[in-house]
Amino acid sequence: MHPVEIKKGIYNVGVVDWNIRDFHGYSTYKGTTYNAYLALDEKKALFDTVKKPFWSQLLHNIRKLVDPRSIDYLIVNHVEMDHSGSIPEVIEAIQPEKIFCSAMGKKALDAHFGSDRWPLEVVKSGQQISLGSRTVTFLETRMLHWPDSMFSYIPEEKLLISSDAFGQHWATSETFDDEVALPELLRHAAKYYANILLPYSPLIQKLLGTVSELGLEIDTIAPDHGIIWRSRPQAILEAYDIWSRQEARRKALIIYDTMWQSTEKMAHAVASGLAEEGVSFKMMSLKHNHRSDVMTEVLDSRALIFGSPTLNNGMLPTMADMLCYLKGLKPANKIAAAFGSYGWSGEAVKLITQQLEEMKMDLLEPGVRVQYVPDHDALAQCVELGRKVGRAVKETT
Repeated sequence: MHPVEIKKGIYNVGVVDWNIRDFHGYSTYKGTTYNAYLALDEKKALFDTVKKPFWSQLLHNIRKLVDPRSIDYLIVNHVEMDHSGSIPEVIEAIQPEKIFCSAMGKKALDAHFGSDRWPLEVVKSGQQISLGSRTVTFLETRMLHWPDSMFSYIPEEKLLISSDAFGQHWATSETFDDEVALPELLRHAAKYYANILLPYSPLIQKLLGTVSELGLEIDTIAPDHGIIWRSRPQAILEAYDIWSRQEARRKALIIYDTMWQSTEKMAHAVASGLAEEGVSFKMMSLKHNHRSDVMTEVLDSRALIFGSPTLNNGMLPTMADMLCYLKGLKPANKIAAAFGSYGWSGEAVKLITQQLEEMKMDLLEPGVRVQYVPDHDALAQCVELGRKVGRAVKETT
């Protein structure tokens, strides 16, 4: 990747990671980027760094523009290792006059790197620094999605450098939103939101309100991952508003796994009931769909219907994995139900139901349990479960 000018004298000097396929449980089948931004003014400022294995590429990109030693400031918006892993090497190379971070950022830098020897300066929300013809205003965004997170806003350019917000895990040779198809871009952004930011939705609603109250003029949003929003920043701001309010469509997901196809037959019967009620649905086999792709569909679904056979007095491991992952991401305002087949003990439906209760979902009981292979009457119960869920979806959307 070569430096790309995003505003006059401000460049993306980050790198593309074409090969990463897993981001702590999130499937990154199209890779990602680690964006870092260099502002050239009377004072030169570097915003964030990159994952440690890519630090030499970052310095190579910087050298195409300036001598790294001429950089005055390093601004650390986020200390997670994909953005700060190369900080020690970068600091050694550029020898910055000052390193700006939040109070929680200083704690994280101390914990990760032992940063007492570095020229750290803690900044707060609303505080500004001058680069010369430009200023940088800091906005703390605690728990979006780490305690240290903050934004950097350059009002003269109407540029928001947004750390991990508004990004996507998507490796491309393109840099800007008008260079790619908007539906695909929003799809990647939705997956990113669903799998990383969903638990912090109330805080995101508060942040969007703060941005509105401050009257920040934003015509470009530069996140630390993925595509930069220069022509359609309002599209991602509106999407975050919808996602953070956890608005759902008239849609249901059937999330299931099966051993000998009995539970799968039940899943298809549940789908028939949803179809009869005119509710949109998707069937997602956990053998064929990664948990993070299921979560992307959860984002705008009103109902979640889970199916698993019983194995060793429990549910299938794929279902246990899915429910554990789902619980941590804290989806709200969901209707839920369970079904499954069994041979002789039949605990899976009960155990799934307990998990759904713990997640405070609007549970439709009872679930449907079938021993061995579902017959006509058993499948009719599954169809009725689908109808029941479908009616509940229509009543609440």
